[in-house]
Amino acid sequence: MELSVHTFVSLDGAMQGPGGAQEDPSNGFARGGWLVPHSDAGQLNPVEGWFRQADAILLGRTTFEMMRGYWPQVTDPDNVVATALNTGRKYVVSNTLSDADAAWGNTTVLRGDVVEQVRRLKEQPGRELQVHGSWQLVRTLHDAGLVDTYRLLQFPVVVGDGKRLFADGAAPATYRITESEVLTGGAGAVALTLRQAGFGTAGTGEFMVHDGKEAIA
Repeated sequence: MELSVHTFVSLDGAMQGPGGAQEDPSNGFARGGWLVPHSDAGQLNPVEGWFRQADAILLGRTTFEMMRGYWPQVTDPDNVVATALNTGRKYVVSNTLSDADAAWGNTTVLRGDVVEQVRRLKEQPGRELQVHGSWQLVRTLHDAGLVDTYRLLQFPVVVGDGKRLFADGAAPATYRITESEVLTGGAGAVALTLRQAGFGTAGTGEFMVHDGKEAIA
């Protein structure tokens, strides 16, 4: 399976608590729900397509517990996201969560070396092992070079605070945009799909003038 990361992100890179004030108030974050005013008129349409490609879902503990508190309440059989989360295969990363506490459909707790365990999961047949939200987990997997694809919905709002998708010190990497769309109506969010094109270096160069002409070196 390929490992793909999916998240909502602000113009300034914040991904914390987009859906509600109490979704993730850790570290004193007081701007939870920043996405909600910008989520009308089809701005979240790509999300169903994301989940249709998932053979398994991988979550950090905070995101797992938030989702488990919300999605079992959605019983609409036509809701693609609810069906994937409530009935599909899920993994939650935690060294403290018991199997009983993690009970939510087909859920397995991953303990110990998460990088090695995710490497093994990626070796299994299938389409995608998908991470949703899960800021700390995403950073760990990114720094280990395990993320094949990022799918982002970026909204034209500056949050000014909160957990960032790529905080200071993230491992350098290069990606190429394979899909992009400005979603019409509403806020005009941008849907991006980025695939890893080189891990360990972001590449550098220099603009210069040669024989009176601008050149790149």
